[in-house]
Amino acid sequence: MGIIITGLSGSGKSTALHALEDVGCFCTDNLPLTLLGAWAEAVQRQGRQMAVCADVRSASPQELHDELALLRKNNPDWQLLFLEADDAALQRRFSTVRRRHPFAPREDLPQAISLERASLLALRDSADLVLNTTAMNPYELADRVETFWRRQQMQKDNKGSSLTLTLMSFSYRFGLPPDADMVIDMRFLPNPHYKPGMAALTGRDAPVIEFLQGHAEVDEARLKLQEWLTFIWPQMLRERKRYFTLAFGCSGGRHRSVYMTEQMAEFVRHAMGVEPLIRHRELSSPTESGH
Repeated sequence: MGIIITGLSGSGKSTALHALEDVGCFCTDNLPLTLLGAWAEAVQRQGRQMAVCADVRSASPQELHDELALLRKNNPDWQLLFLEADDAALQRRFSTVRRRHPFAPREDLPQAISLERASLLALRDSADLVLNTTAMNPYELADRVETFWRRQQMQKDNKGSSLTLTLMSFSYRFGLPPDADMVIDMRFLPNPHYKPGMAALTGRDAPVIEFLQGHAEVDEARLKLQEWLTFIWPQMLRERKRYFTLAFGCSGGRHRSVYMTEQMAEFVRHAMGVEPLIRHRELSSPTESGH
């Protein structure tokens, strides 16, 4: 299995490639497209997983699209990850580095960004996943790329369903997760933050779990969510969805949202036979969370 990273200049492709290297992929950057097929065969013979960054540094946009399409046609296991960001973010990033935009020798920076974006639309449309990195720091981008890699691993190993379920918790204070297919607000539940000794704990700790399970509305909410997910799961399978991310939010992303994420994960694992991916955004991020 291999992952191709491509996208707009300045969108974080190097960070994404480093994240895949950290999980054990054999990685290379800016490989000439004429060598890509032979390189992939050599790595596959070693039984290694691989990732390559290929963009407009290697070829024209049309050549890039055609060569990557041919590679994926010959080997359907290749996954294409396309990174992008808003114009203002790309301009800001290029203003802090010394390298020039690949299109900049012919155009000024705003025009170069616009031209590259338009020239890569066909490639973007063929991607398995498009990530907008505008609001992501390097840590968050690496986490998203690693999650994408884990999804491919689960499917390759035939674990769980062909539909990959991600359950995540987050804090509303730090914004909605841009990749969530559905967001459910848990702020209506009793807040353990204000109970003595619980502020520093999380929804995975026994005192917080005991506190939340002591309220009837928490149990009712959990049962209704389980019933809803049981109902929609076969419908999504019928529609051949590949990924579904369900996000639970609360004020600080530490207690109520974490609790419900873990409860739902336990339910789908045992009642539905689905092995979910679990992400607790504020627990794994260095960003400080409140209540």
